[in-house]
Amino acid sequence: MEKRPLKDLINTEEPGWKIVQEWIDEAKNHVEILPSSSPQREEALLATQVTTHSPLGSIVYDTGGMLIDHGWIRIIGSGHPRLNRSLPRWNEELFKTSFYEVPYIIVGDDAIGGFYALDNGYLGQARSMFYFVPDTQTWEHMDMGYSDFVYVMMQVDTEEYCGRFRWSTWREDVATLKGDEGFSVYPPYIFESPEGKERHRGAVPMKELFLLGPNGA
Repeated sequence: MEKRPLKDLINTEEPGWKIVQEWIDEAKNHVEILPSSSPQREEALLATQVTTHSPLGSIVYDTGGMLIDHGWIRIIGSGHPRLNRSLPRWNEELFKTSFYEVPYIIVGDDAIGGFYALDNGYLGQARSMFYFVPDTQTWEHMDMGYSDFVYVMMQVDTEEYCGRFRWSTWREDVATLKGDEGFSVYPPYIFESPEGKERHRGAVPMKELFLLGPNGA
């Protein structure tokens, strides 16, 4: 595959960031944009080969990542000290192959080991979004593409969407996580918690949660 140069990937006439900014302005959930920086953003855009005309390319180039609902949901960009994962490099690390050969692209995750993936065909619906659900340990087809996924995460009622996984101090606890960490939960969500007892939660690398979750499913 012949790579397009950076000048062909940066769209200044119809940048996708304008659309993303509109979504942010009308978002119902708290959205924090982590700034991108050079040369990481140029390297990430070149590696993904997606133009900034698209929301995916614009999020990779114009952000270091996005934190939604106080960091419960993380959307990966080109990397930032608070979300220190570049979209292409993170996927290469997870799958131990080149970005162009990954079975699906992990574009985001949440604090308790749920993973959001853009399918390359491996999950059965190329270019569609899937969510790895912590309490069933299975991939769930989200019936949407990447752009709709980003918009919906900003708009969805997260208490209804994520409520069954949350606990009373989740905001304070999530604030303590590093950008490459999530909570390992015991007993795992696939099992019922013993009556009257809280689940134990401890911060672990997201790579470990991936290996135990999607990679091991």
